[in-house]
Order: sequence, then structure tokens, then C-alpha cells
Amino acid sequence: MPHVVERGHDMPHAIWTGTISFGLVTIPVQLLPAVQPREIAFHLLDDRDLSPIHNKRVNERTGEEVAWDHVAKGFEVDKGHFVLVTDADLRAANVEATQTIDVLAAVCADEIHPELLDAPYYLQPEKAGRKAYLLLREALRSAKRVALAKIVIRTRQHLAAIVPDGDLLLLELLRYPYELRDVRELDLPGSGTEAVTPATVTQAELDLARQLVATISKPFDPASSEYRDTYRDDVLALIERKAAGAAPVAAAPQPVAEAGGEVVDIVALLKRSLDEAKRARA
Repeated sequence: MPHVVERGHDMPHAIWTGTISFGLVTIPVQLLPAVQPREIAFHLLDDRDLSPIHNKRVNERTGEEVAWDHVAKGFEVDKGHFVLVTDADLRAANVEATQTIDVLAAVCADEIHPELLDAPYYLQPEKAGRKAYLLLREALRSAKRVALAKIVIRTRQHLAAIVPDGDLLLLELLRYPYELRDVRELDLPGSGTEAVTPATVTQAELDLARQLVATISKPFDPASSEYRDTYRDDVLALIERKAAGAAPVAAAPQPVAEAGGEVVDIVALLKRSLDEAKRARA
């Protein structure tokens, strides 16, 4: 009987090799992806005979397929007019920027807003840089700081944070502020003491909400079974059942809330939630 299993993942290859420029100290390092693909990969098939369907690189003018060695990068300067740019051109544009992680400052980690965090990478020292790597890591840890730096990956410059994490220096790419929407465009309730008024929420409601938060508070363990990707587990189980020839199990219909229902008693809901959280904790 077919059995669906997760494929193992080898340590990824370095996507970038260069140096960390920390004052006058240079630390040769490799940059490795910290995230491995976890999506369930589906193939496009012809449903008549289940033959795989492949995407092709097609010349827009001739309709003919183009081999990889004829695929080039181009920047459109005017409508229909392109300038070819090679990898050598990009390296020559700023050799230093493509080879170094330039440390700009050391800041408190809580000064970096969560919405600026983009993608994590592992920094691995080359043999010649192990001592300097250790020094930077321990200096940042003892100061309770993270280093802000700039790095060019492929064709784009990124702002990044270098974070000590156990034996590791983690490089977290950051979004630039211009990449985020202005929160002033959103319609949000006020904050602070002004938010607690009879017209918004009462002190009793706020006290109950605080009790509920305190009751469900606990240390975060990302490996806990509570935080498993249950959707992914269910899809893999479905695939295994279908591979074994079993009929898929129909999901129970979810109730749909109707508009114009009864007014919600938020205090009653908070009290029930608090009781259930206490029972679960016990």
C-alpha cells in the first residue's frame, strides 16, 4: 500500500558568501536559508491520463521555446525598449556592497517593530573567521543589543538585524518602512485610558479580559503539539487515504452566522471563556 511520508531536508547550500564588516574587523561568513519549504507540493496534471504538465519559456514574437542559455535579464527603460543587464554587470556596479555585510549600529531588539521582520537566515563563519564571529556574538549578547547592517542579496539591498541566538548569529532581513502601508489609513479604536469609557468598554469588561489573558499565559514552545500545522497533517492524511484507494471523508458543514442576530453579551462570553481556560489549565 502506498505510504505518504515527509521527505528529509539536507542542509541548504550557502546563497551568499562574503564578510561581516564590524568596525575594522572583517568576519568571513556564509549566509544560509533558515527556512525550508513546508508547503505540500502539487504537480499540474492532465486529468485525462495524469501526465505531468510543464511550463515552457516561450518567445513572445515567434512562439518558439527558449533554452535557458538564451534567457537574459532586461530592464524596460521605455515601452518595449529594454537594456540587457548581466550578473557581471550587477557585480561590477558595486563590488563592495555585494561582498560585505556592513554593520551600521547596535540597537535594542525591542526597538525593531515586528512588522519590519521579513526573513531569517543563518550566518555560518568560515574557518578563518570563527574567533571574530564568537567575539561579535558575545559582545552583542553581553550588551543585550542586535546589530543593524546592510547587505545586498542577488540584486537588492536589504536592511538586516544580526541577532545572537545561542551559538548562532541569526541574520533577519528587515522591510524598509516604505514597504508597509500607513496605519493611519485604518479605522482603529483609540488606545490608553481614553479607550475605556462607557461608550466603548467598561472597566469590568477590561478586568475580565485581563484575567482571561493572565489565565492563558504560558511560556512559548514552538515545538509543542498545540502549534502543529494541523491543516498540513490533515491534507497529508487525505492524500494517504486516496493513495490507498479509500474514499475521501466529507467535511461537516460549518454553521454560517446570520446578519441581524441577537446582541452579544461580551461579559457573559468573557466569563465563560475564563471558566473554560481555568478548567483547561487545571
